[in-house]
Amino acid sequence: RVLDKAGLRKEDIDLYEINEAFAASTVAIIRELGLDEERVNIHGGAVALGHPIGASGARVLTTLLYAMKREGCKRGLAALCLGGAEAVAMIVEM
Repeated sequence: RVLDKAGLRKEDIDLYEINEAFAASTVAIIRELGLDEERVNIHGGAVALGHPIGASGARVLTTLLYAMKREGCKRGLAALCLGGAEAVAMIVEM
């Protein structure tokens, strides 16, 4: 929905940082949305970096911003799952 609201397509996003409370959830998202695996969680996500429960949003956004800067990217998308079947996503530009 965030892509639709921004008038963008998945191809317009250079990097994706998707919170992964479970590894299978990110795999399912990549498959369901047809994302390029090479552009998703390029540093391994929460499975590799840790899952700081109450600070997941800060970790996801910070990791995305540093990766975008290092890779010279223009747009990134950060997404988090929340309790109770809720979720939030944002697009950032540099």
